[in-house]
Amino acid sequence: MSSQNNAYGILIAALGGEGGGVLADWLVKCALLHGLPVQATSVPGVAQRTGATSYYIELLREPLPEGTTPVFGLTPVAGRVDVVVASELLEAARMVERGFVTGRTTLIASTHRIYTTVEKMHMADGRQDSKRLADAARAMARQNVLFDMEAVTVRSGTVISAVMFGALAGSGVLPWPRSVCEAVIGASGKGVNASLAGFAAAFDEARQPSIPAPVVSSDAAQVLVDADLPGGLFNGWKERLHPWPAAVQLLAAHGALRCRDYQNDAYASAFLDHVKGLVSAATPDASEALEEAVRHLALWMCFEDVIRVADLKTRRSRFERVRQEAQAGTADIVRVTEHFKPGIDEVAAVLPQALGAALLKQATRRGWLGKAHVGMHIRSTSLWGYLMLRALARLRPLRPRSLRYAQEHETLQVWLAAMRQVLCASAPLAGVLAGLPQVLKGYGDTQARGRLNYARLWSTHVAPALTGEVDPGQAAAALRQALTATLADPEGKINSAHRPPAGAQPIFWAAKPGKEATTSTSA
Repeated sequence: MSSQNNAYGILIAALGGEGGGVLADWLVKCALLHGLPVQATSVPGVAQRTGATSYYIELLREPLPEGTTPVFGLTPVAGRVDVVVASELLEAARMVERGFVTGRTTLIASTHRIYTTVEKMHMADGRQDSKRLADAARAMARQNVLFDMEAVTVRSGTVISAVMFGALAGSGVLPWPRSVCEAVIGASGKGVNASLAGFAAAFDEARQPSIPAPVVSSDAAQVLVDADLPGGLFNGWKERLHPWPAAVQLLAAHGALRCRDYQNDAYASAFLDHVKGLVSAATPDASEALEEAVRHLALWMCFEDVIRVADLKTRRSRFERVRQEAQAGTADIVRVTEHFKPGIDEVAAVLPQALGAALLKQATRRGWLGKAHVGMHIRSTSLWGYLMLRALARLRPLRPRSLRYAQEHETLQVWLAAMRQVLCASAPLAGVLAGLPQVLKGYGDTQARGRLNYARLWSTHVAPALTGEVDPGQAAAALRQALTATLADPEGKINSAHRPPAGAQPIFWAAKPGKEATTSTSA
């Protein structure tokens, strides 16, 4: 039916497992209680927040004369939807892209993000720009109600469907009073009190959005203060950061704290020494490249190995986050099972350098690499599983003598030397070279491809520029193009010639003599 015939369309865009179907049922029940003809259709996605779902409700704002039967649409039509409610910002943007949000539409959406698989898989920063998404939503809709529904959900201890229901009611787009909504929730029989609390909080938020609290200045000194460092360490770091540009100070403060958490105070001090060398070499026009280099330096120095993974999986903060995400009560028992599939490469990575290298050599000779994997399911919430993982985490003092540590830092030192050279000679090349470590990610075959790609890019583009064989400007343009192509093809599906050969060491792959990939500076 057309809008002239009193039809009113509501489109719900949610993710699997968020209760979009429950919200649609609530709306249908409200319409029936209020005496309005209504119809609902749905396109459910994959459950448990891995797929998009959509529900379309079409109703009449006023009852028809007795004996008249309405004809409703089964699916939403672009340009003819009155209300769009989205449980997440990218879902709202998806509705805008499909033409459902127009000058007649009231858009009600959450501003939080749940990153898609594509965003997570990207080798660089694949996240969509939240500000751009929100701006597009605001520009297209007749009326906007945008706030962080996830925060309201967590505070209320409910599910986001109840919060979306409250936002719908509070925005004034429903043709029935609040009491009808609360009566329907009350009759649902499950989690009524929490659902009503979330509904009420969202109702108030939609009617009068709260003003965000002013953001506290995140300068480097404040970061160190918040970290509650020992007095001597705090003063020492503050003095070392003081001469550097403000942006570098902030990055260095975060990086030092990350390195301290990863290893110890000495490791954090070594990070600051590296930053000092980069700062002293950079010219004023290379400030952006310097900032990018400091950021990637901190990430590289905190590479993930089994020791780090075991440490992160057994932290109290992680268990608290899992309980919160599962919406578990204080009396609920939560069991967490970790899935591992270690291979010879992961074992060799944490062994002393000589022993690990010998193990990899033997495994390569016998063809075991990539084949000898052991599937393990360890319950980290059990006593035995927790102690096993904590024992692995306790190996942290031995990390500097491990094979992986030696290999990572050997390559890191070469990259740092190259950065110091180009920061004072070519800002464009420095900017691209600063992002080169992005290809060094993952583990197993992914890590092997990353090492191969790094070596290939280094020998093809970086090494000739460092020796003066290629103009730095040309090298920067070529490296940027090659790096973009590599990050877009992390699995090597397009350029199969750059896949590692069978039996290549996944930790630090070195090409055979005569291959294009490696030089002594990148192996």
